[in-house]
Amino acid sequence: MRPRRYGDAGQAFPIYITVVAGLLFLAFAYFAVGQAAVNRNGAQTAADAAALAAAQDTRDQLAGKWADAVLDLTKWQDFLDGNAAQLNGCWRAYQLAGQNEAHVDDCQPQPASLRYTVYVQSDKAVGKSIVPGTEGVRSKAHASAVIKPLCTFESPAEGAEDTGLLPRLTCKDNRYWDIDPDHLTDLPRPEDLFDVHLAD
Repeated sequence: MRPRRYGDAGQAFPIYITVVAGLLFLAFAYFAVGQAAVNRNGAQTAADAAALAAAQDTRDQLAGKWADAVLDLTKWQDFLDGNAAQLNGCWRAYQLAGQNEAHVDDCQPQPASLRYTVYVQSDKAVGKSIVPGTEGVRSKAHASAVIKPLCTFESPAEGAEDTGLLPRLTCKDNRYWDIDPDHLTDLPRPEDLFDVHLAD
């Protein structure tokens, strides 16, 4: 009867330990990458929300000012084109970033293009992982939002403004408003007058 040989089994055990250790390292590495991705996505969400909030605040102000001056046809073009906009909505960017566990590093209004660009940093760090130095790393992101006018009107013929009639306001998807100067209750909403969306 031949004696049993244990040499092969003894040699396989260290290899097994090495393979298991390698797999555990990869698992922790993937977890660290996942942590970083979640943190980065959170920062981007905060940036998107902040930029949109700033632009929406300006849109609402602009629409409100047009409604207040709706009887003055000389002001329609500037309001409906966005030329009369005052881009002072960065306070809303700070507010929305805070609600999404981030803070604003910079908010840049760009009046010429009716755009806000907001830079944020997450309040939460990536956290401890096997990757050295990640404990205090915070993700950064930025986003831009623009205000796009949606409505047009035909300027009245010379002398027509003396009749007191207001021109038809035609907006996106062929929606229109015939505004009665004596009954100013059915005016378009801010979102009817201006679109707000994220931009590259």
